Amino acid sequence: MSESMGEWRRSSLCGDVTEEMIGLELTLMGWCHKQRDLGGVLFMTLRDIAGEVQLVVDGDSPDEVREKAKTVRGEYVLACRGTLRRRAAINPEMKTGLVELHAQELRILSPSETPPIYIEEDIDVNESVRLKYRFLDLRRPDMQRKMLARHRITRITREYFDKEGFIDVETPTLIKSTPEGARDYLVPSRVFPGKFFALPQSPQLFKQLLMLAGYNKYMQIARCYRDEDLRADRQPEFTQVDIEMAFVGEDDVMAANEGYLAALMREFKGIEIDRPIRRITWREAMRRYGTDKPDLRYGMELIDLSDLVADGAFKVFAEAVEAGGMVAAIAVPGGSDMSRRELDDLATYVKGNTRAKGLAWLSLSDGASRGSVARFFDADFVREALKRAGEEESAQLLIVSDADQMTVLEALGDLRIEMAKRRGLIPEGRFEFCWVTEFPLLEWSEDDGRYVAKHHPFTAPMDEDIAMLDTNPGEVRARAYDIVLNGTELGGGSIRIHQQDLQQRMFRLLGFSDEQAQRQFGFLLSAFRYGVPPHGGLAYGLDRIVMLLTGEESIREVIAFPKVQNSSCLMTEAPDVVADHQLEELGLAIVSGSHTVGESSEG
Repeated sequence: MSESMGEWRRSSLCGDVTEEMIGLELTLMGWCHKQRDLGGVLFMTLRDIAGEVQLVVDGDSPDEVREKAKTVRGEYVLACRGTLRRRAAINPEMKTGLVELHAQELRILSPSETPPIYIEEDIDVNESVRLKYRFLDLRRPDMQRKMLARHRITRITREYFDKEGFIDVETPTLIKSTPEGARDYLVPSRVFPGKFFALPQSPQLFKQLLMLAGYNKYMQIARCYRDEDLRADRQPEFTQVDIEMAFVGEDDVMAANEGYLAALMREFKGIEIDRPIRRITWREAMRRYGTDKPDLRYGMELIDLSDLVADGAFKVFAEAVEAGGMVAAIAVPGGSDMSRRELDDLATYVKGNTRAKGLAWLSLSDGASRGSVARFFDADFVREALKRAGEEESAQLLIVSDADQMTVLEALGDLRIEMAKRRGLIPEGRFEFCWVTEFPLLEWSEDDGRYVAKHHPFTAPMDEDIAMLDTNPGEVRARAYDIVLNGTELGGGSIRIHQQDLQQRMFRLLGFSDEQAQRQFGFLLSAFRYGVPPHGGLAYGLDRIVMLLTGEESIREVIAFPKVQNSSCLMTEAPDVVADHQLEELGLAIVSGSHTVGESSEG
């Protein structure tokens, strides 16, 4: 039976009791983690967010306390009053292992049924079960540490940008739907039947308007929403650290953010990072690493072999080069010991996970060429390729060819990451930042039959490339930059277009008529008539920052109440049907799915 807390108040958190408190009467409250009845003595471990402490009920405790303690089970919520004393058997594994509370009064504030998951560190339970009972999962000490880490990172972030003069401004959650890449989450309006709000994919337009309004430096920790396919580092609702600055260029934005990253790594990880952070152009990143978010913690850079095979006897390679494609490779250190079975498995991996049609391999064995295409390429070829890669003769060449150069680069970039994982080449505890710059402004969409913005329509082209907007738009570089940590994009940004004529020109290039641009972005174009400062900014994925700095592999581990792969919430069972009268108020009818207006949705 539950009891009232009454006038009792905690003296401290369980994990905060110390040796200096020995002899004091304390009142502690929390959850019973374990209970052990050793006959004449009963031990309980009391747990809260700060840690655990041992409670002792023995022959010197009142009879009422002894009888009540016998009924306590795991996850009961308790309040205990007693005297703190030194433990006879010290437990070095516990933060409070030197002391224990000798119980004189005990209250059961709330009993508990047997939990469906263990409230333990690092439990081996299916993730769907953990998410269904997330309120219990969040009690586990390792989950609480992650949530506290997120709080600390958020605090460091706010304090840094406040110190640097950034103003925290909230932007709307109910906005106009504008084409920004992903699908919008739409919210029907009751007041305006047939019209919809959208949930923001980012505060992009509003932070630009704040610069136009003269606010100089803006920062917001903003909730954003995108209706897109999910993976380990994506959620339908996520959190951005969003910033914008007026009268700046790329160097100014990067310098401000390098200061933030240095402060974050210093205060949270105790690590000093090298500054300025290394910069790599997009073209260089793709050529050397096969990705625009390179992991610099290990080698295996891509090497171009096209010139060595263009006139060779192996037609597959020669024809790829002749068609304007390429032949390239990575050299796996010490990889010549790989078995044929391992190499065949890698070929299957490449075919199944990239656009490449296959994988070739070569290495040296007793001074001779060995591999799937060894009859076409002798030992001198292998040595030359390994020399280009800067590797020893014990390395294994993994080769990809295609008539499309990007297919080769992306396939080898993916394979480079996979081999680093399989061969244990990624050093633990190392953090390597880099900026990736000079992205293409546009990319061609086969589905749409037109150019689309690589980032968003408000990204400025590099001044020296503006003339190519009409003649060679695919070669125009953007004043855009991403910040990458250990192969993960932490954030991205750009210098924005601040000239009205250039912005309208950009819209036309993206296929918007003047009427369409006005309908979608009229409020922005109208604002541009009243004096716009040059401005730029950046947005970080806060969830990704926390994930990387806590060593997790999925952002679901660092979000209190995440969604699963299909964007549903297993705990609340959202999304769900709504009552017919709610649909009627909104002027909506469900014409597909399991529910239609006229069927009762109220249980």
